[in-house]
Amino acid sequence: MKESKNLTQAFGPIIVVEGIEGAAYEEIVQINMPSGEVRTGKVLESFEGKAVVQVFEGTAGIQLEGSSVRFTGKVQEIALAPDMLGRVFNGAGKPLDDAPAIIPEKLSPISGEAMNPYSREFPDDYVQTGVSMIDCLNTVVRGQKIPVFSGAGLPHAELAAQIARQASVRGTDEDFVVVFAAMGVSFEESQFFINEFRRTGALEHAVLFINTADNPVVERISTPRLALTTAEYLAFEKDMHVLVIMTDMTNYAEALREVSAAQKQVPGRRGFPGYLYTDLSTLYERAGRIKGRKGSITQIPILSMPEDDKTHPIPDLTGYITEGQIVLDRKLHNAGIYPPISVAGSLSRLMGSGIGEGKTREDHSGVKDQLFSSYAKGVDIRELA
Repeated sequence: MKESKNLTQAFGPIIVVEGIEGAAYEEIVQINMPSGEVRTGKVLESFEGKAVVQVFEGTAGIQLEGSSVRFTGKVQEIALAPDMLGRVFNGAGKPLDDAPAIIPEKLSPISGEAMNPYSREFPDDYVQTGVSMIDCLNTVVRGQKIPVFSGAGLPHAELAAQIARQASVRGTDEDFVVVFAAMGVSFEESQFFINEFRRTGALEHAVLFINTADNPVVERISTPRLALTTAEYLAFEKDMHVLVIMTDMTNYAEALREVSAAQKQVPGRRGFPGYLYTDLSTLYERAGRIKGRKGSITQIPILSMPEDDKTHPIPDLTGYITEGQIVLDRKLHNAGIYPPISVAGSLSRLMGSGIGEGKTREDHSGVKDQLFSSYAKGVDIRELA
């Protein structure tokens, strides 16, 4: 293990270490301070004998003089085991439910990779969410990634909890579980999610990762990767069908922006890093089905659009990567309608392959088209009036 005592800079969640050669990207480090406190970080960049390190707990209180950084030679990993079901973890993968730590069946790096397109199997079986507007008009298919576009004050948290507790694979006895990741949520929201899962009994078939707004920003970046690594283990090693719900992707992207600004990188649209599209794709493209494997990963990322702006970089780039969108409508919400899902604005691009005889019902496509037609006529009449 390499070690350096030459800490030269500390700003935001970043420290710069000099006099170190061969530090690897995303390598985990330990920062040992004179007080005896130990903090953890990971390498973001390594060049010319320097390493830029992202500190999970933040740099407040770190003394540059007298501190040392030890490079472990390992990347961030998560302990995986079937016993994870029914448990609640924080954004670092540590238990939040006062239960013992997981005895791992295996340790797996959280970085992961997008699925190879050649090994993908085309999604053609649907997931029943229990929300009629989604199941009838915007059917979600196993292996699909379909985001929920929301806005400030709209009930996306309630919808996420409802889908998580109601979702199932209809007409089969195959295992179906939910992996739920909350990023940058308030303490009140985090308690709402935990209590809702416990109250309804859905926690028995779920794994929760909760990162609150007062937790380190670096954990916010790790949280969805912890959730997806867990989902891949349950889906492709334990043959389960996994629904991954991630909320709020806007908080995740803003954490990326904060770290990017601390590194003094050249900003892109609205100050977000230029690699935002690539980074989001490394998360969304971990959903799907693999040839020869029974399990599947379906993703429903939830993001709140600042000022309800669909052209904002986060929903805009998300729309390019994913296969449709479910849009929440403020007018419907103000009219007291729940869930306030926009009929015209929502779309599931893979719906056609997951409905019909033997899957949902024989006349599903026709019923959907008639409902859309009736709605469109109603909109036209209202505009004429």
